[in-house]
Amino acid sequence: MDHGLFTFLTDYGIDGPTLARAAEERGFAGVYLTEHTHIPTSRRTPWSGGAELPRRYSHTYDPFVALAAMAVVTERIALGTAVSLVLQHHPIGLAKTTASLDRISGGRFEFGVGPGWNREEMANHGVDPRTRTRRMLEHLAAIREIWTHDEAEFHGEFVDFDPIWSWPKPLRTPPVLIGGEGPTVLDRVLSHGDGWMPRVDANTDLDALGSRIAELRSRAADAGRGHLPVVAFGGVADRAAVERYEAAGIDRVLYAVPDAGADEALRALDELAGLLS
Repeated sequence: MDHGLFTFLTDYGIDGPTLARAAEERGFAGVYLTEHTHIPTSRRTPWSGGAELPRRYSHTYDPFVALAAMAVVTERIALGTAVSLVLQHHPIGLAKTTASLDRISGGRFEFGVGPGWNREEMANHGVDPRTRTRRMLEHLAAIREIWTHDEAEFHGEFVDFDPIWSWPKPLRTPPVLIGGEGPTVLDRVLSHGDGWMPRVDANTDLDALGSRIAELRSRAADAGRGHLPVVAFGGVADRAAVERYEAAGIDRVLYAVPDAGADEALRALDELAGLLS
């Protein structure tokens, strides 16, 4: 098991290139960015973390632009999303954006995805929240067609286009990591993903998570697929938790970097780097 980072990269916090260089210098395996295109001021959709939505949600950089900047100052670390709200993008445009990012990064992009939780945010993109999971999966299928075919076409419920040319193609097909913890998430991982990206925190039942990881690996083997990685974000940064994450079968744990200025964020990285030794 290895260790990575995730953060809400904001206009008032540490900049992406500084964070990426520091993460690589300290031996972390990857840096992953969250995504919100905007936050509606209505705030009707409840936030699971409490009554007040933190400032960082409405101040995030576009993750793909930021990751491209981070790619040019690093050589080894994975650069990904945790998670991208793919149903809020047109798949033709997002296929080009992600393929471009993968090439700029030398094939280091990892595409963590999820349907999102903010219903008003979805509605502002013309998305019916009742269809969010179906739409996400269809967008992913269309993106994969564009990544992997010189003449791609797609005809579905939400996405419909005749044969197109779209380059660049990614250096490799970026691994799609399906986010979520619901009862049917493993079905989505197996049908449309290359790995699973669940959230973990201090209250996570790691025995139950380990059972689900074992189920995922068993079902993948039955389907003739290889090892499907599990990248968990929100990890608790202490050695006892790390040992339990590894025992559960997690491949990579992502720890939160605060949405703070460079001094505070880099101090947090130094503390987290102690887990690597």
